[in-house]
Amino acid sequence: MKIAISTTGKNSDSVLDMRFGRCEYFQIYDTKAGKIIILENKGRLSSGGAGIAASNQLIDEKVDVIITGNLGPNAFELIAAEGIKAYKCKSIAINSVLEKYNNGELEEITISGPAHHGGHN
Repeated sequence: MKIAISTTGKNSDSVLDMRFGRCEYFQIYDTKAGKIIILENKGRLSSGGAGIAASNQLIDEKVDVIITGNLGPNAFELIAAEGIKAYKCKSIAINSVLEKYNNGELEEITISGPAHHGGHN
């Protein structure tokens, strides 16, 4: 299983970034291979469609689960169409995010958050 987390940095002391499409990095935990992949979010600097770019990047990585703050309508639609489960979490340390996920303490994202337009942070 591959679990992608939107994050502010490259290590387990980094915190979850509440912004999916504009987060700096994705940390992908491959539980089967026992490794962590750090990806720079390609959507972060786009003038528009950041959620779409970020979603496609994670779809290409074949992730099974995404943990973030919220998903805009376009990202939510793409992720749902691929059968990827998404969960919301507060901005806490990544190791705590994984602990909450493993304990079944995160709420599944079943509806999208508000739309964002352009390069606003």
